[in-house]
Amino acid sequence: MSFLTLGIETSCDETAVAVVAEGTKTLSNIILSQAEHAIFGGVVPEIASRKHVSAVGPIYKRALSEANVSLADIDLIAATKGPGLIGCLLVGLNFARGLSLASGKAFAAVNHLEGHIAANFLAYPELDPHHLTLLISGGHTLLVETKGFGNYVVLGQTRDDAVGEAFDKVAKLVGLGYPGGAKIDALSKEGNPQAIKFPRPMAHSGDFDFSFSGLKTAVALYWKSITEEQRKASLADIVASFQEAAVDILARKTVAAAERLQVRSVTLSGGVAANSRLRELLGEKLEQRGINFFYPSLNLCTDNAAMIAAAGHFQYHRIGSSALSEDSDPSLRLGC
Repeated sequence: MSFLTLGIETSCDETAVAVVAEGTKTLSNIILSQAEHAIFGGVVPEIASRKHVSAVGPIYKRALSEANVSLADIDLIAATKGPGLIGCLLVGLNFARGLSLASGKAFAAVNHLEGHIAANFLAYPELDPHHLTLLISGGHTLLVETKGFGNYVVLGQTRDDAVGEAFDKVAKLVGLGYPGGAKIDALSKEGNPQAIKFPRPMAHSGDFDFSFSGLKTAVALYWKSITEEQRKASLADIVASFQEAAVDILARKTVAAAERLQVRSVTLSGGVAANSRLRELLGEKLEQRGINFFYPSLNLCTDNAAMIAAAGHFQYHRIGSSALSEDSDPSLRLGC
């Protein structure tokens, strides 16, 4: 009989519940995204928390139904404990603790960042446990040597804005709205990525660390320097040039790290892993060097519960159950 894990994810503005077998096979993965934050230009924590409260129960029932299982069939209940928005985290974590207490099922409090890493094992069950991952999202930009689940070396990280945050801020600046990553990716296909020479921050410094604040500022200054007519005429070129600068520095440092470590596999993780230009550019550079390149499907890039279930499975089989008293940690780091 397969070991079944129920995963619950409510760290930000997606309410998600999933059922995963043996840590690698997704039986259901239900995600409700909160579109109402768009009018505010970003996630409003109080609204997000209240939405989770009303949504998590029905989504839980739907996830069990789609997987054709009941709570009695579940072996482990896993939920995100951090990082994330404190009110949002508490909704999913408390829901999971309640289920565990009522049913007697094992419980795993999961690091959201480990969930993003585990997403690639859902997509590629035979992935070499020792690989390099570029973990990029709205709140995080990390280059991580993964030696096995739970065994990580953070090689570099952003010193200011995360790359996803930079995408959102630039999209808001130029009037594309929130969330900005997918909108910039789509519009960039209509523009010339070489039209404007935006800077590549820390291209030759900081080893494997990143910085996106200066790039964001460069776009803002350029935007301010041109007329409204020029903005409309060159919008696609502006966002394409910004995107090219961002993904260029991500790809450069990832390739350099892979060569230094002499790993044979590189993965993308996190929401920005969905960016088509990054996948294309990094894929080309790695192929030229004979390095394998993996990235999950789009529904596994965004915050989702299947990745939390997978991470919970690996965590439980490595260190056992979490205490029901384990609390949320909005500032949780990788490896903690």
